[in-house]
Amino acid sequence: MPETVLVPLDGSPLSERALRYVIENFAEAVITTIHVINPADSLIDVEVGGLPVASDWYDRAQERADGIHASATEFAADHDFDLDTVTEIGRPARAILAYADEHDVDQIVMGSHSRSDIERAILGSVAETVTRQARVPVTIIR
Repeated sequence: MPETVLVPLDGSPLSERALRYVIENFAEAVITTIHVINPADSLIDVEVGGLPVASDWYDRAQERADGIHASATEFAADHDFDLDTVTEIGRPARAILAYADEHDVDQIVMGSHSRSDIERAILGSVAETVTRQARVPVTIIR
């Protein structure tokens, strides 16, 4: 059984399912949730709403991260579980892998987005990249 488990959260039902899986299956582990704020998202804001909208992208992203962690913490508490939360900034896959390496994580459990082959080829997949490059076991929840 792993001693430390990292659960990347993006606010999706699949990432919430990953947290539920960890709580149900790794009762003795130290659980850390990670949410990654991707600066590339600010480019989308510029395209959609112009510079005024994009100027406060980080504040909105941090508020979203705080909400995701609050929900996770509440869910864990409802199951008599404590967890640590962390927010990183960067490319999601790279930030998840770096955190896992730097903090001696034993296992990563994350949700998978069911993208088509075309979307995966164009956009890549955080779960796929983490699975291919992680130095620890990765469990993908669908």
